[in-house]
Amino acid sequence: MAVTDEAIEKIKAMIVSGELSPGDRLPPEKELSDRLGLSRNSMREAVKALEVIRVLDVRRGDGTYVTSLEPHLLLEAISFVVDMHDDDSMLEIFAVRRMLESQATGLAATLGTEEAIAELVAEIDGIDASVTIEELVEHDIRFHRDIVRMAGNAYLASLIEHLSSQTVRARVWRGLTEGGAVERTLSEHQAIAEAIAQHDSALATSLTTAHIAGVERWLRQAASA
Repeated sequence: MAVTDEAIEKIKAMIVSGELSPGDRLPPEKELSDRLGLSRNSMREAVKALEVIRVLDVRRGDGTYVTSLEPHLLLEAISFVVDMHDDDSMLEIFAVRRMLESQATGLAATLGTEEAIAELVAEIDGIDASVTIEELVEHDIRFHRDIVRMAGNAYLASLIEHLSSQTVRARVWRGLTEGGAVERTLSEHQAIAEAIAQHDSALATSLTTAHIAGVERWLRQAASA
């Protein structure tokens, strides 16, 4: 194992063991390197690497701290990877999203509170087929985000949100201009919301699978055109 990787593993072990908790300040560089039996240079490189993936927060003139370690921080790099991929790779990304989000929607139908469901219905009622593509994208983001949050799993919610970043959605919806696309999307959203409101987990799961698969089909056709 490279010395930098060893340094990363040792700092990670301190966090996993609870020796360092979210928000804690790391010991000074020299003290930490001596304590872990590593050079200051390898320690410095390890800190840089852990800062990039949002495990550590280096505050110039103050010190280095463990971040909150919340899912949205730790999974942030995924959206960058997604945004950098081409349309062929988007098909694979949508396949992952379909598998995860369909199950999350089933959980939402089981666990969603009346208040959360009412907010979802209000989101549907607040939009119609006269919207622009940009407005539809914004609605789509809110609609799917609200549903996934009902599942009550912060890691799942963050993972799906980063897989479904706005850049990906915009790139997809910009091309979905064939006749009836807006009406079809809103109709499918309505059906999913109704299934959730009825706490019909199986139906909500199936409808979401079909909804996302429809975009996958369009992408596949567009890629082969």
